[in-house]
Amino acid sequence: MSTSLHALSIDTFVSRLQTLAHLLARGAEKLDPAVMVGLRLAPDMHPLARQVQFVCHQALDASAWLSGRAPPAAETPDETLGQLQDRITATIAALLAIPADALAGGEDRPVRRPLGDRFTLEVNGLRYLRDFTLPNFYFHLVITYAILRSNGVDLGKADYMGHILDALRPAQ
Repeated sequence: MSTSLHALSIDTFVSRLQTLAHLLARGAEKLDPAVMVGLRLAPDMHPLARQVQFVCHQALDASAWLSGRAPPAAETPDETLGQLQDRITATIAALLAIPADALAGGEDRPVRRPLGDRFTLEVNGLRYLRDFTLPNFYFHLVITYAILRSNGVDLGKADYMGHILDALRPAQ
C-alpha cells in the first residue's frame, strides 16, 4: 500500500493546524491575547504571531507547489489573536478544498523556489515536502508551543499530540 501525497501533506497540515488553533485557545485562557501575539522564545526570533503565520504559509505554499499552482505570497501583517485564529480556519478550509487528484504527480513536479535574494532551492515535489516544508512547518508549530509553555501556559504532550489520541487503546 502506498501513501498518497495528499494524505502525507494536506491531511497532515490540516490536523496540525487544528492543533495550532487549540494551542492558541489554551494560551488565551492564561495570557492577555494582545500580549501573547508579541511573545518570543528568544530576542532574535520571530514573535508568536509570525510563527503562526509561517505555519499557515508553509501549508499553503507546499500545496500550491505540489499541485502545480503559483504559491501565495507570504503575508505577515500585524494580527490579533482573533485574526490569527481566522487565518488558521481559512488555511484549513483552503487545504480541504484541494482534491486528492490535484496533487497527482506532485512528487515529481519540479520546485524552483527563491530563498531570499541569494539562493534558489531546486528540488522535486517530494523532496520539497519532505526536506523543506515539513521541517519548517513543524519548527514553527513547536516554537509556538514553546513560546506558550515558556510563558506559563499549562500545555502538555497531549495538547501537541491531540491528532493521534483517537488511536490510543488500553494496554492488554
